Amino acid sequence: MVQKENAKIKMALAKGRVANKTIDRLKEIGYVFPDYAKDSRKLIFTDTTNTVEFFLVKSPDVGTYVEKGAADIGVVGRDVLLEHPANVYELLNLNIGLCRMCVAGFAGTKIQYNRKLTVGTKYPHIAKTYFNRLDQPADLITINGSVELGPILGLCDCIVDIVESGSTLRENGLVVLETLFEISSRLIVNQVSLKTKSQAIDPIIQKFEALAL
Repeated sequence: MVQKENAKIKMALAKGRVANKTIDRLKEIGYVFPDYAKDSRKLIFTDTTNTVEFFLVKSPDVGTYVEKGAADIGVVGRDVLLEHPANVYELLNLNIGLCRMCVAGFAGTKIQYNRKLTVGTKYPHIAKTYFNRLDQPADLITINGSVELGPILGLCDCIVDIVESGSTLRENGLVVLETLFEISSRLIVNQVSLKTKSQAIDPIIQKFEALAL
């Protein structure tokens, strides 16, 4: 089905801090959502001009909604795009949600060793890619909760996880052993929408770009 050029722009946002910061940015560029509140149970919100509609989803699902065309635009962290690749255009670094992907563990833990390491992580694809690049054999254990518990309880030698301030690591006696890459939130766009809704999408991208500088 051919999309109309003047159709409302649908935006998928990852629930949580990234969504809150993105909504603040949307307000700065002129899109106000009067029904939105951080404690609201609603999932879909439309701005006062009826131009932009955003909905809240879990971060791994943002790329799926944008790739399949249920959303024209999405905002999601670089970590999610690397862990859950999607066939979308990544157009802009928004410079929000800043943090880094790290290997962490007890001080002195070696991440290149003459034996197989056991690694706890919420990001098995990223962790596997990293240790393969080092030619370091690793058994990956997927942990969905407090990953920091892994080394403390002897479940794993080290962890691969997001680090923002590092306070959680320090409070639990752990340190950053290696930084894999820096993370920030990215603006992604559906490939078809960028062509069929360009007159509506381009101004939004340009306004976001001006704020991200």
